[in-house]
Amino acid sequence: MSKSTCSIEKKRILIIDDEERIREILRVYIEHSGYEVFEAANGKEALKILREQKIHLVILDLLLPDIQGEELCKDIRRRYDLPIIMVTGKTDESSMVYGLSIGADDYIVKPFSLRNVVARIEAVLRRYCVDSLELVLLDDYLSYDFEKKIVMIQGDEVHLTPTEYKIFETLATSPNRIFSRAQLIAYALGDEFDGYDRSIDTYIKGLRQKIEPNRKKPKYVVTVHGIGYRFMKE
Repeated sequence: MSKSTCSIEKKRILIIDDEERIREILRVYIEHSGYEVFEAANGKEALKILREQKIHLVILDLLLPDIQGEELCKDIRRRYDLPIIMVTGKTDESSMVYGLSIGADDYIVKPFSLRNVVARIEAVLRRYCVDSLELVLLDDYLSYDFEKKIVMIQGDEVHLTPTEYKIFETLATSPNRIFSRAQLIAYALGDEFDGYDRSIDTYIKGLRQKIEPNRKKPKYVVTVHGIGYRFMKE
């Protein structure tokens, strides 16, 4: 069954945090990234918004004035099928493990970069969509199945490296969207990657060698000169 987050409508993000300044900073940056943003200063306000609006993702601070964030997370998870990103100052591993175990899809520790927050939002939303995708027959040559995590050329599985697969998945789940090298690193490789932006070119070259009919004239993973790459889909 397809998840509600996979529709083409503009995605709505709910920020739950009792600090007005943090909500404002997040709202401005997230709106600038193309999302519609709602704000709640406590659990009661958050649940009211969730009842009245179609929210696609929740950013949840754990320190709220009226309810523990962990309890609100469990309540939201029971009621709604949508991703939750926890934001907290708790840095110990046990807190992170517990947060993920009660239903959070990701966990961001303060202080955070705004770029990282948006990258996490996009990655989590994309995972929700990928989880609901079955076999995609792009054409007679290329097909892929994100549920099974396989890519096929004329029906035969192509053995991509983990990094090549992550890049392919990032591009193919947002066809025709242009990704800069920095965005591909942030979305596909994560914050632990400490290489250079141009390192992505090496991975793209390897990916093309495996999936393109003619790697010298790419049909699927196309270069947008001066910007980055995009996955072409009719």
